[in-house]
Amino acid sequence: METFLIRALQLIMSLSLLVVIHEGGHFLFARLFKVRVEKFCLFFDPWFTLFKFKPKNSDTEYGIGWLPLGGYVKISGMIDESMDKEQMKQPVKPWEFRAKPAGPRLMIMIGGVLFNFLLALFIYSMILFTWGESYILPKDMKMGMQFSEVAKQVGFQNGDILLSADGNELVRYPKMYRQIVNAKEVGVLRNGQKATIQIPKDFMNRLMAANTYLSEFRMPYVMDSIMPNGGFAKAGLHRGDSVIALNGISTPAFNDFLSEVDKLKAGAAKDSVKGASRNVTVTYVRAGVTDTVAVQLDSLYKGGATPYGPERFFKVHDKKYGFFESFPAGIALGVNTLKGYVSDMKYVFSKEGANSLGGFGTIGSIFPAQWDWHRFWEMTAFLSIILAFMNILPIPALDGGHVLFLLYEIVARRKPSEKFMEYAQMTGMVLLIGLLIWANFNDILRYFFK
Repeated sequence: METFLIRALQLIMSLSLLVVIHEGGHFLFARLFKVRVEKFCLFFDPWFTLFKFKPKNSDTEYGIGWLPLGGYVKISGMIDESMDKEQMKQPVKPWEFRAKPAGPRLMIMIGGVLFNFLLALFIYSMILFTWGESYILPKDMKMGMQFSEVAKQVGFQNGDILLSADGNELVRYPKMYRQIVNAKEVGVLRNGQKATIQIPKDFMNRLMAANTYLSEFRMPYVMDSIMPNGGFAKAGLHRGDSVIALNGISTPAFNDFLSEVDKLKAGAAKDSVKGASRNVTVTYVRAGVTDTVAVQLDSLYKGGATPYGPERFFKVHDKKYGFFESFPAGIALGVNTLKGYVSDMKYVFSKEGANSLGGFGTIGSIFPAQWDWHRFWEMTAFLSIILAFMNILPIPALDGGHVLFLLYEIVARRKPSEKFMEYAQMTGMVLLIGLLIWANFNDILRYFFK
C-alpha cells in the first residue's frame, strides 16, 4: 500500500506540473495576442469544481477539477473541449480566438506543445547539472548479459558480452537497447570469441508479444544487507558472503540464483506438500573459504538479503557538467529522447504494440517505489516529451488537429466551417476516450492475469 501511495503521489505531482505548463503555454500566447481566456483549470471538472477563484479585474477564472486526466484552458471564440456552441452563434468579438489572423491562432495552438518540449529540455539540463551522467561500458561486464527466452531464440546466449550494433560500438548501458532492437546484426563476445547475431525485423514485436525484456546484466551474488530474522541471517550468513550454488547447482551470477529459485516455486506449485522446497542448501564463499549451510526461505521464496549493486563489480563512468555545459547536453538528450520515442511509435500500430499500451497504472509503475528525486525528474521530463509529441499528432480534439486545420486555412485561404469543426472535435474526443479506455483496460488485464 505504501508503494502504491508513493507512486501515485509522484504521478499526480508530475502530471500536475505537465498540465499546468502545457495549458500555461496556450494561456500565455493567447494573452500575448490579446485573446480572452475564460477559464484555466488543472484537471477536468465535469459537473463541479473542487476549487476556483477569479481575481479582481480579471477575465479568467482559475480552478482545480476532480478528474485528474488532464486540464484545459477555455479560450473565447474557439471550438474546444467545452463544445460551447452558444458562444459560437454570437457575433464575432475582437478579443475572440476566431477574430485573430491564422498566424497568431497557430502560435496559440502550438504554445502548449512548445512549452512541454522546452520544459523537458530544461529538466534534462538541470538533471545533468545536479547529478551528472553515469553509465557502464557493456564491454566491461565480464560476466556478460542474461537474456530472455525471446532473445535466446534469436541467437543470444547467457554470458554474451554485447559489443556493437551494425558495426557501431555500444558504449552506454542501459541506453543501448534501442540500438540493438533496431539493428540488423549485433556483435558479441562469447567464450572469448567474437560472434555475430542476425536481428529479425520483428524482434521488438516478439519482445512485446511475450511481454518480456531483452537482457539484464549478470553479476555475482554478494550479499550486502541481510534482514536480522531472515533465512540467511538465521543460517549464519554475513554481509560480503558470495553465494555460488543453490541445492548443489552452480549459480555464479545472481540471475542464476533467481532462476533456480523460480524453478523451486514452479515445483512447489505442483507438489502436494506445499513449502517442502523452501528448505534449501546454500553454498557460499567467505574470505576464500567455501562452506554450505541449510536455509529456510520464506513464503515468497526469499532469504532476506539484497545483493551489492553493479557499482561494486563494474566501473561506473561519471560525467559531470557545469551550469552552462548542462544546457547543450540537456538539449541533445531531449532531442535524442524525442527521436527515440518517435521511432518507437511504429510499434504502436502492430497487434503487439496495441496490446502493450498502458494507462495510468502503467505510467505510475515507471516511477520508483521509494522516493527518488533523480528518477522523478527523469520520468517527468520523459512524460513531458511524450505529452508534447502526442498533442501535436494531427488528430481532431488534440492541438495537432487544430494545427492541421489552421495550416489548411493558410494554404486554402478559407476556414473550415464551424459545423465541420464541431463534428471533428466530437470525433476526436470519441477516439481519445476510446484509446484511454483501451489503455486502462490493458492495465486491468495485466493486473489480474499477470
